[in-house]
Amino acid sequence: MTDYVDAGEAIPHSQLSAVKGIAPATTNVDYERIRAATSEPQNWLTYYGTYDGKRYSTLDQINKETVRRLSPAWVFQAGATGMQSGASTYSFEASPLVVEGVMYVSGPDGKAWAIDATTGEELWRYKHASPYDVSLCCGNVNRGLAVGHGKVYMYTLNAHIIALDATTGEKVWDITNGDVRAGESGSVAPLVVKDLVIVGSAGGEFGVRGHLDAFDAHTGERRWRCYTVPKPGEPGSETWPDDGEAWQRGGANCWVTPTYDPELELLYQGTGNPAPDFDGAVRPGDNLYTDSVVAVDVNTGEIRWHYQFTPHDLWDYDSTMENLLFDAPDGRKLLAHADKNGYFFVLDRTNGELVRVFPFVDRITWGEITPEGKVTPKIYPDEEGVPVHFWPGPAGGKEWTHMSYNPHTGLIYVPVQEVGATATRRRREFKESIPYWGAGVAVDIEDFYGFVAAIDPLTGEEKWRWNNEYPMCASTLTTAGGLVFQGTPTGEFVALDADTGEKLWSFQCGSGHHSSPTPFSVNGRQYIAVPTGWGGWIEGFLPGLLGAAAGDALFCFALPED
Repeated sequence: MTDYVDAGEAIPHSQLSAVKGIAPATTNVDYERIRAATSEPQNWLTYYGTYDGKRYSTLDQINKETVRRLSPAWVFQAGATGMQSGASTYSFEASPLVVEGVMYVSGPDGKAWAIDATTGEELWRYKHASPYDVSLCCGNVNRGLAVGHGKVYMYTLNAHIIALDATTGEKVWDITNGDVRAGESGSVAPLVVKDLVIVGSAGGEFGVRGHLDAFDAHTGERRWRCYTVPKPGEPGSETWPDDGEAWQRGGANCWVTPTYDPELELLYQGTGNPAPDFDGAVRPGDNLYTDSVVAVDVNTGEIRWHYQFTPHDLWDYDSTMENLLFDAPDGRKLLAHADKNGYFFVLDRTNGELVRVFPFVDRITWGEITPEGKVTPKIYPDEEGVPVHFWPGPAGGKEWTHMSYNPHTGLIYVPVQEVGATATRRRREFKESIPYWGAGVAVDIEDFYGFVAAIDPLTGEEKWRWNNEYPMCASTLTTAGGLVFQGTPTGEFVALDADTGEKLWSFQCGSGHHSSPTPFSVNGRQYIAVPTGWGGWIEGFLPGLLGAAAGDALFCFALPED
């Protein structure tokens, strides 16, 4: 076997454009500042805004009364071309960060930018040179950056974790963190905790073994690695065949950013599906820690506890989506998770104990989960060549895009997808870097819809829903202005009343939304930024819009200055 030849250096794009090449220096972002992020709502310092994943802003200049005057302030064009994995598969999935008037955002094609957050002017640009033979499950995408210690951190398609100088975009260090030839890639937004940069792996659809990694934020030196499939002899290994093959190809990748509790010093990481996705006969057992939340000690990388949402998954119900942290009125520390399997879970985040579980979608046929958490599969692809239809489909009742929590209403706003699929088991022998699914899948192309559900996590009651013709495929954002922002697959960016769900405002962006909006303010003026660009794995959750406009624009909205 020959050595893999990685890509070389990309030509600095400041030489190919009118990019200035330098951004204003901002006050250093460090652990204590991110930990206290709610004290500076003018900025959006980390992926979810705060470590707890609430995606809530205390800014209220844009509110129920003023939102009708909301207008575009500027538009930034990302210039995506979609060279990796086909011309139609890129998607603009990022969550922009903002520090003192400078926006940091990533996009398809290995690009990252620093942008003047008040004008949209490009300050610097980084282009990572990714080889075109990277095996990608779900598109040429990147979900965002991390900022800290004077640097900007990015995880790339070819599994490099890199640090850029925050003022120039020049590379400071570059560490290879995965085997591209085996199908490992990087799409997650890193998380800065203390002096660590945390990233999770992608590529479970190719039969790789998932892992979460921590690197020294200053030097790039690896501090720990936590595998999410145990090897023989480790806790949880009894849930895999002891044949030396299944566990090594087990999946459980961590391709969405974890949340974090600074008091408990625990990361809450969702893990992906087992591989092969639909053929469970080659991996008997519960297959820990796939389809789980694992609570990981940030100092050591050890798993303290876990909760598995779908044991022995046969439906591609990976649980990588966020684990939102909130406290009950009695002070109990809780965790909320809306899973692909259509059930909403509330756990005690100190120990993983189940507090409550209930369905949050209309149609569930794959199986049943009792209020006590007992899982009973009912419909699954268990016979070679026999089609089986089930709800929710492999994209789940909710995909990776995030829900949000408003402390004033006590409600969690969930973007819901209602679409089923038919899977036909087709056994495939494992081959490196070849999709390892174990079935052919056809997603329903006519019978689908979506809604935003406002759920009380303390009771499980749905307080209101905002219906949409198509499944909801973008993150929600909620604010102290009493609003919930949501992008639709057909390009509308809407503001809903957080108390009632009434639509108060909308703007047509021209391309579907599959990203996470960001609020911020500069010199007392509030803005809402949202990337729009339809693509990626849309055939998995909404094939009816495969031919829709792709797009790659970042819109920024504000109230008129007068």
